[in-house]
Amino acid sequence: MNHYCTYFDRGFLAQGLAFWRSLAKCDVDSVLWVLALDEFTADVLREVGGTWLRVVPLAEVEAGDAELAAAKANRTRVEYYFTLSPCWPRWLLEKHGMRAGIERITYVDADMFFFASPARIFEAMDAAKASVLVTAHRFPLWLKRYERHGKFNVGLLSFQNDGVGRACLDEWRGRCLEWCYDRLEEGKYADQKYLDEWPERLGAALLVLEHREVNLAPWNWAGVEIAAEAGGAGAAKVGLRVEGEPLVLFHFARFRPIHGDWWWQSGQLDYGVMPRGLRRRIYGPYGRALLAARDELAARRAGFDFVRRPARSGREFGRSLSLRLVFGGGWLRVGDEFFNLRGGIGRWSGQCLGKLRAIFLRT
Repeated sequence: MNHYCTYFDRGFLAQGLAFWRSLAKCDVDSVLWVLALDEFTADVLREVGGTWLRVVPLAEVEAGDAELAAAKANRTRVEYYFTLSPCWPRWLLEKHGMRAGIERITYVDADMFFFASPARIFEAMDAAKASVLVTAHRFPLWLKRYERHGKFNVGLLSFQNDGVGRACLDEWRGRCLEWCYDRLEEGKYADQKYLDEWPERLGAALLVLEHREVNLAPWNWAGVEIAAEAGGAGAAKVGLRVEGEPLVLFHFARFRPIHGDWWWQSGQLDYGVMPRGLRRRIYGPYGRALLAARDELAARRAGFDFVRRPARSGREFGRSLSLRLVFGGGWLRVGDEFFNLRGGIGRWSGQCLGKLRAIFLRT
């Protein structure tokens, strides 16, 4: 039995429920531990529940970790959430590891979605006899500048409940409690940059998973061989193969509705906008899953809806305005289709931004 963990608040509740439904479908006997970051989320998840969904309120974790609770006073909410990344799985292994039979805990961001069985992840980890698993961002050349925020992505991590796995979590927790801020400073960035040290520190105990079908994301799909599986009726029902293997896990970072159910933030402008055919097969099923999760939650809590993020302003808005006008940063949803309305040129947005940065910012 595989044990997973994640955390989210009301603002990510629909994403979190969609993630859970995908996991329950693709890894039937799995257990998901959710750290509920507010009472509303905890209450609703207990109702959604079921045997394999375990809900832990944030107050319970803070009560058993005074240093974590103290960190809340010296960082923003988002920075505090970053700080939870190592503290939450470490707390689980200490509090429930032996009693719940957690031989390995796998952390997954709540904005991910399973398309196929994750068995290959754990088969690779077992074959390597690794205690810790990470995935690299796998940036294409024109996005390499983003590695200053970390070579590895915190979105998927796995830790054996052994001496090496627990020690890794302990060390990472200590570093994050000491410094975990949403800025680049002296080779550090949030909870993520610390992972750069793991290959040298952990050696053979660390597996850097090379499977491209796992943690496919807006920043790394370009340049990867992705093709529709043969057979199947209807485009939405045809699966995808990534470098010849079934797509397992996609990271839907920054993707969310911003106006009704018809206008969505793609989250892809900085990287390159995915072609329409891929959007249909990847974002189409996820869009349906998000709307189904929203409707399921609204049936339990009248009026529940996606949390709409405020419009961006200031320097970041000004920097991206011309790019959005040319390449499109939002998508029009019609059924399972997400239209970029730019005739396919959106895929060049990331490379264009990279060249502009090199010319004007020398970065």
